[in-house]
Amino acid sequence: MPRYCGEPPGVRVYTVCDESKYLVVKNVPALGCGDELLRLFSTYGQIEECKPMDAEDCEPFTDVYWIKFHQVDNARFAKRKLDEFVFLGNRLQISYAPHFESLSDAKEKLEGRRNEVLARLKPRSSNASAAYGHGPSARDQSLGLQQREFGDSHYTARSGGSASMTHVSSDKEYFPLESMNQTVRLVREKLNEIQSSTDNSEVQSSKRPRVDNRRRI
Repeated sequence: MPRYCGEPPGVRVYTVCDESKYLVVKNVPALGCGDELLRLFSTYGQIEECKPMDAEDCEPFTDVYWIKFHQVDNARFAKRKLDEFVFLGNRLQISYAPHFESLSDAKEKLEGRRNEVLARLKPRSSNASAAYGHGPSARDQSLGLQQREFGDSHYTARSGGSASMTHVSSDKEYFPLESMNQTVRLVREKLNEIQSSTDNSEVQSSKRPRVDNRRRI
């Protein structure tokens, strides 16, 4: 039954059993426009067969067409886009026709939906396992990498095989610029002066004052 202008479309939920690659298109103008209708529906997928249904009841001056798509996804997409579509002045009324399916068609449809659901659940299950601690998170992986790097550097430092922990001569120039090397030398001289003054103070403090035990007259 066609809906009136301005009336909101009805909402219906289709299950996998209701969907089908067979479509029944009603309210097609009786103008011999089967080729135009086939060309319109073929933009949404491969069509195996398209023919009029003469024995089907319909409104005056309209025809009913039976369309078979190659895949269920194509039929679903075409129904979603072309239902209530204005075709040559009439609004098309499209419905699924699962009663035309054979046993192999129904098996193929259910197997395809099963694979589609499994493909949708795989990324969710991996994200959920990472969120609830079933898998190593990015933070745990970074911490583990830092611990391994620290352990390797500690081991090489103790074994004396690490080049980064070897002793470097104080006269070596670290930087390519002379001004930066000069600054390093000045800082090193200041540190040496502080170290020498600290050593002298320790030596002086270690000397005990001499006590004069001679008897005064």
